[in-house]
Formats: sequence, structure tokens, C-alpha cells
Amino acid sequence: MLILGFLGLALIMFTARRRIGCMVILVSLCGIFLIAFQPLSSRLLMPLERQYKPFLPVNETIDYVMVLGSGHVVDSDLPPTSELSRTALVRLSEGIRVMRMYPGAKLILSGYNGGTDVSQARMMAKVALALGVSKPDIILLESAKDTWEEARQATSFVKNKKMVLVTSASHMQRAMYEFESAGLVPYPAPTNFLAQKNIEQAWQKYTPKAQYLEQTERYWHETMGLTWQRLRDWAANEGTPSADPTVLESDAVDDALAVEDETHSEIDNAPKTEQANGK
Repeated sequence: MLILGFLGLALIMFTARRRIGCMVILVSLCGIFLIAFQPLSSRLLMPLERQYKPFLPVNETIDYVMVLGSGHVVDSDLPPTSELSRTALVRLSEGIRVMRMYPGAKLILSGYNGGTDVSQARMMAKVALALGVSKPDIILLESAKDTWEEARQATSFVKNKKMVLVTSASHMQRAMYEFESAGLVPYPAPTNFLAQKNIEQAWQKYTPKAQYLEQTERYWHETMGLTWQRLRDWAANEGTPSADPTVLESDAVDDALAVEDETHSEIDNAPKTEQANGK
């Protein structure tokens, strides 16, 4: 919409088509208003988010709870909870909630470093430790850069065991597609719901807001992602390549997840890594 607005401005400034330029700018401004307008943004996103219901206990033993990463920063002036993105923190909280329903379940944390010195998986592990998760119950997948890689890496050691998959509600359809394509059938545990329908205050519902613009952005992002998934699989006729995850085994977690001194250091001591072997 902004590009469209700048195009209209260029028509006004550099051509004689001022009336067309004004119309283009008007369309741009109206479009920005609408996509930041709750009745439209929530109507777009809600069907995508509400395809899967929140996770409720099942009468089966759960072996793994996998939390998909979603962004972080490394800043020694911040507490670990503030170094995680809002989305990552909500996902992690839901993963820990589900894990505590099943004593003995392992918490799988995934995500690569994204250009920083610490992986998303390790950053979430620091917060999980602070929230009371024991070190031997944490497994890290540190090299996966997207959901496709996360699913393939998880397959190599989850195999036929029971797993709960935690990610944002808007991302759950795409994530389930990838994991099912990789041969897994996880229980979905959607979280981080953004679109709400029970907004009664007129000043909340009918005033354009950045939070509603975010909902439209999520809808657009996930719709493009779903389209890309289908096109990719159709074009590539993909198989299931071997995965090379960085999995921390129980006897290595103490070294890998040791937190440095109180100056908020990274999780020190490089982990002992092996190929995922079902342990």
C-alpha cells in the first residue's frame, strides 16, 4: 500500500496525470485504513487461526513436546525473557505448560542463530531453565532454518513416538502440513492467537491500530507460505532427505546448557553433538 501511495505521489509530481495520481493515493490510504481495521483484519485471520483447537490432555503417553522457534535478539542488558520475541515467549510458555502435563516428556526446542552468536533454541533453553524445566529434559535442534527442516530433523529421532507440536495458531496449518509430509502425526497445540471476535468497545473495534495491521500481515504471510508450500512440493516432487540435527543427549545437557556468570552470558560449553539416533 505504501508503494502504491508513493507511485501516486510520483504521478502527481513528475507527470501531468495528477488526477490519476490523486486516485492512486486515495486507494492507498483507504487500503491502509482497511487492513488496520479490526472487523476486516480479524475476519481475515481468524479462520486461519481457529482451524485447530487449543491442546487438551489426551489419554496417551506423550514423549516429546516440540516448540518451534520464532526470533530473538542477543542483548546483555536485557533479561532472557526480553531477548525472545513475543511470539517465541508465548510458544515456549505453552510448550512448558503442555510438558508438565506429562512427567517424563522431553522438551524439543528448535531454531538457528539467525545471524547472532546464540541459536534460537539455546535462547529458549535459557528461559526454560529459569522457568523450572530440568536440563536433562531439554533437546535442542539448532541448525533448522525453517519449518521444513525442523520437521525433517524431528523425524529422525521422534519416529513412532507421541509428540505435541507447539507453534502460533496462524502458523499451525503450515506446520502440520510439513510434519505430516515428513511422516509424523503430532498433536497440535496452537498458541499466540491474535484475532479476537468479542471486542465490544467501539474505540477498540473501529479505530485503526497497529495490532490489527499485524493481524493482516500474519494472514498475508501465512497465505503466501501455504501457496509456496504447494508450489514447492509440486515442482520438486520432494522426498525425505536425511537430517543432520544438533541434538543434545541427556548426558551432555549439563555441559551444553550451563549458564555463565550473572552478567547474562550465553549458554556456555559447546554441546556434544551426534547424529539423531532415537535416544
